[in-house]
Amino acid sequence: MFRILLIVIFFSFSLVNDTKANFDVKARTAILQDYYSGEILYEKEADISIYPASMTKIMTAIIAFDLIKSGDLKLDEKFIISEKAWRLSTSGYSSMFIMVGDEVSVEDLLRGIIVASGNDACIALAEGIAGTEEEFAILMTAKAKELSMDNTNFSNSSGINDPDNYSTVRDILKMSRYLIREHPEFYKMFAEKEFTWDRTGGDPITQGNRNPLLYKNLGADGIKTGYLAVEKYSLASSIDRNGRRLIAVGSGFNSKNARSKESIKLLTYGLTNYDLVEIAKANKPLHNIDVWLGKENSVEAYTAEDIYKTIKKAKKRLLKVTVKYNGPVEAPIKKDQKLATLRVVYDQELVGEYDLLSSREIKKVNFLSRLIKSINYLIWGDV
Repeated sequence: MFRILLIVIFFSFSLVNDTKANFDVKARTAILQDYYSGEILYEKEADISIYPASMTKIMTAIIAFDLIKSGDLKLDEKFIISEKAWRLSTSGYSSMFIMVGDEVSVEDLLRGIIVASGNDACIALAEGIAGTEEEFAILMTAKAKELSMDNTNFSNSSGINDPDNYSTVRDILKMSRYLIREHPEFYKMFAEKEFTWDRTGGDPITQGNRNPLLYKNLGADGIKTGYLAVEKYSLASSIDRNGRRLIAVGSGFNSKNARSKESIKLLTYGLTNYDLVEIAKANKPLHNIDVWLGKENSVEAYTAEDIYKTIKKAKKRLLKVTVKYNGPVEAPIKKDQKLATLRVVYDQELVGEYDLLSSREIKKVNFLSRLIKSINYLIWGDV
């Protein structure tokens, strides 16, 4: 009674199968990812250890964002500034310029960290959340492990030079992707070009965002710069342009100018050499599945996740998407029941396999209707 149905969709594109070619970025280590497909478009020594410098502050913000999302922290909650936090505003570091004894809101501290890159704000936030910066660093490292940042350890909240505060550009990429995916509303802070701190006992201080890409016509909306003498210049960056998002992380740029120029070069490479193909959107009908002995003859099927593939413009091969199932599928069918498999194949190699689920319940017809359908099938081969 059942037969194999194979529905084939063709895309005249090629998946990413070589990421470097003749392209190179002048950095000690770098990585580029297509956000929606998750595919790595370029990498250079992406797993060597780095000192992440102020890119550490991405995780500091994530810890706060997670707590706000869970209801354990509020943006208008205020923390009292300690002498330890204040001292970092007086010793030549990037600062928000908070004062001892000030009561500063979480929201102001976050902008002081994200926009002004204030090390003092990092300590104030860390102490307010965890009691001490050391305890906060434990939370940071635990979160890193949760995100499979296996080559990362955080020993402070700001990224100030410490041999025990280390990571890789691949791990920084994982952290940045989590930030954008899980906290899109808070991520908007990273695109703000300036922050004004109405400080105690003095005129307001306005500071600009240190991310140079925000001032270019690229579609950049984050993320964070870094600098340490031992590591030189670093940058985690992201652009959102023409329905695509790319994330790049580089470290070991020789100068501020090189950091900006080479990061733009890396992101532009991803835009101009690759396309993004949307194969399926989560929870949206993708294909009709034939039903046997049901009150309806077919049911729409969907995937539980977005499915994208990144393809290389310069090498147009065949991308084949098939829907495969033993069908027609016999009723009754439950909502969200697996009905079929979506297979994505490139050049005879399976590159993705996903469940197709029923969009609704289909009840079985009564005995008489089943009998008539069975007779029709035997005579006409028609269900």
